[in-house]
Amino acid sequence: MKRRDFLRTVGAGAAGIGGGLSGWFPGFAQTLAEEKQRKRQCVLLWMSGGPSQMDTFDMKPGHANGGEFKEISTSVPGLKFSEHLPKLAKHAEHMSLIRGLSTKEGDHGRGTYLMRTGQSQNGPIRYPAIGSSLSKQLGNRDGDLPNYVSITPAVGFNPAAFSPGFLGPQYAAATVGTLNAPTPQPQNNANDDQGFAELGVDFLRRQAGVSEQQGKSRLDLWNSLQTGFLKGRSASSATAQDTIYRRAVRVMNGRAIEAFNLSDEPTEVREAYGRGRFGQGCLMARRLIERGVPFVEVSLGIESGGVGWDTHANNFASVRSLSEQLDAGWGALMTELSDRGLLETTTLLWMGEFGRTPTINPNGGRDHFPNAWSAVLAGGGIQGGSIHGKTSEDGLEVADGKVNETQVLATLCKALGVDPSLENITRIGRPVKIAEGEPIEEILS
Repeated sequence: MKRRDFLRTVGAGAAGIGGGLSGWFPGFAQTLAEEKQRKRQCVLLWMSGGPSQMDTFDMKPGHANGGEFKEISTSVPGLKFSEHLPKLAKHAEHMSLIRGLSTKEGDHGRGTYLMRTGQSQNGPIRYPAIGSSLSKQLGNRDGDLPNYVSITPAVGFNPAAFSPGFLGPQYAAATVGTLNAPTPQPQNNANDDQGFAELGVDFLRRQAGVSEQQGKSRLDLWNSLQTGFLKGRSASSATAQDTIYRRAVRVMNGRAIEAFNLSDEPTEVREAYGRGRFGQGCLMARRLIERGVPFVEVSLGIESGGVGWDTHANNFASVRSLSEQLDAGWGALMTELSDRGLLETTTLLWMGEFGRTPTINPNGGRDHFPNAWSAVLAGGGIQGGSIHGKTSEDGLEVADGKVNETQVLATLCKALGVDPSLENITRIGRPVKIAEGEPIEEILS
C-alpha cells in the first residue's frame, strides 16, 4: 500500500471519528482489500467430532431419516438450510454446498488426518496440515504476525493432523487457547468479567512473578547465547528454531499482539459473535484477517467440552446447541468480512472429519458416516449460491457429483490462487503436491 494512500485513508477516518482507531479501521481494511497485489486469505472452520450433514446443510424433510429439524429458506431461491442456521441463511449467495463428499475413513483420528492433510496416515512420511502448506505459499516470513493461527485447536483425536509435518516447525500454527482455564477446558470455565470466553496466544505471556525488566533481561541473555550458538551451525533445524523464537519475540513485544486483544471490540460486536470460545474465536479470526494473516482456523466441537459433534446419543439437542454457536460466530464473521470489503479476498471452508449416519440409532443419535456427507466453501474465489453433488433420498449414498478430500482441498487451493499441484519436498527427497486431486471447477468463480 502506497504511503500516500495510507495517509489519505487514515486522515479521512480520523476526521470523522476524532482520531480513534476503531472507526477508521473498517475503511483501512477495505482499502487493503482493494489493493491489486493483495494475496488471498483463508479461514478454516474445523468441526471436530464430525457434524451431521442431515441436520445442517443436506436435510431430508419428510423422510424417516430426516430427524426433527425443519428447513428454512435462504437468500438463494430453492436452497435451504437447517432452521437453526438463520444468520448463515442470509449469506447463502456467498456459499457453495458440497453435498457429494465421500471418503474412506470412519475413525476420528484417521479421518481428521485425512481431511486436514489430504493424505492417509500410512508409512513414515508426516504430511503437513493444509494450513501449513497454504500459509507457506501465502505468507510473509518477515511479518510481525504469524502466517498460520489456530484458535482453540481440537488436537485430541490426532495431534499429527495439526502439525507442519515434513515442512518443519517454522510452518507450524501459532495456537490460541482459553486463558486461565483448567485442562480439559470446558467452554464456560474461562470467561472474563463480562462473561465472554477469554482467549489468548499460547506461550506469549510472562510467567507470574516475572517483571517486565526481568523478562527483558532474560531475552537479552537468550539473544546473546542464540547468536553465539548459530555462528557455527548452518543446519536447517537450527535456523528453523531461531526463526520461530524470533518471530514469537516480535509478536510478544510489538503492537501486533493487539490483534489478539478482543477487549478492544465494542460489547455489541462481541455479543453478535456469541460469548463462547467459537464465537470469540471467529471475532479474533476477523481481526487477524484484516491485519493480513493468510490462514486462520477456528475449531468447534470436542475442544468445547462434552461430545461436540460426535453425537452418538442425544443428537438433536447437541446439534441444536452447536448450530446456534456456529450460526452466531460464522454468520457474524461473514457479515463483517463483507462489510469491510474482505470477503472477496477471503475463502472460508467448513468441514469436519466425516459426517453422521442418516439413520437414527436407538439412543437418538447418529454414528460415524464417511460415505456421503457435506462440506461448505464460501467467500473469495467461490461461486456462491451453488450446490455440487446430491445424495439419495434416504441420504445413504451419493447419487450425483461424488468428490473426495483431495478435490475439496484442491478447490480450496485454487480459490486462494495457489496451484494445488505445487510440490514440497520431503526430507528423503520425495515430491508431494499440496493437494493431489483436481479442483471442482463448477464451484469456482
